[in-house]
Amino acid sequence: MLLGLLPGIEVVGAAADGEEAVRLVAEHAPDVVLMDLRMPRCDGVEATRRIRAEHPATHVVVLTTYADDDSLFPALRAGARGYLTKDAGGEEIVRAVRHVMSGEAGLSPNVQRRLLERLSDPAAAGGAAAAGPAAGTGYGAASAAFPAAASPARRELPDGLTAREAEVLSLVAEGLSNAEIARRLHVSTATVKTHINNLFAKTGARDRAQAMRYAFQYGIARPPGSSIT
Repeated sequence: MLLGLLPGIEVVGAAADGEEAVRLVAEHAPDVVLMDLRMPRCDGVEATRRIRAEHPATHVVVLTTYADDDSLFPALRAGARGYLTKDAGGEEIVRAVRHVMSGEAGLSPNVQRRLLERLSDPAAAGGAAAAGPAAGTGYGAASAAFPAAASPARRELPDGLTAREAEVLSLVAEGLSNAEIARRLHVSTATVKTHINNLFAKTGARDRAQAMRYAFQYGIARPPGSSIT
């Protein structure tokens, strides 16, 4: 009922569990699925994984009661582009849907904060591993110590990133939206989107959350609270 009242959203189906959600996506090809996590037969993580694999044009935004690590990170690894808790209001849901439709991450502020805390905590992210996997492979282990971020124009950049793409990536890691990055760099939003699409392709990141992890891992940006060594 709430979704049907929100501007710009048309509800084309409602599923009782993950198995039905996958079937309805195949039938209706929706732009976005709002996905619960704890469901019978097929839970939200598995349903998200199947939807993203079989219907990559459909984005998934998790809408759940649970915001613990055991719920959050498996959902993001499965391909969810957004994550909201059920205390989210209508405006926040619409904002998340619009963000994922424009290629951005639709994460609630609390989830963004938890994600940054996790990525900036080597012990939580995998202990003393010397290096983590590439951004496109999931969250896994992170590097034991984040290198100091240097000016993108003054350091050798990984994976063929240009200095401008690295600059955009560092601003993504700060949590800036496309419009905010465009204002900061005095370019158009379309130019920012082009840079983001290019850096996603080069780094293997599926979304902004994985791009942030990549930026932290390779020293293009520093996690909040990290020290320079």
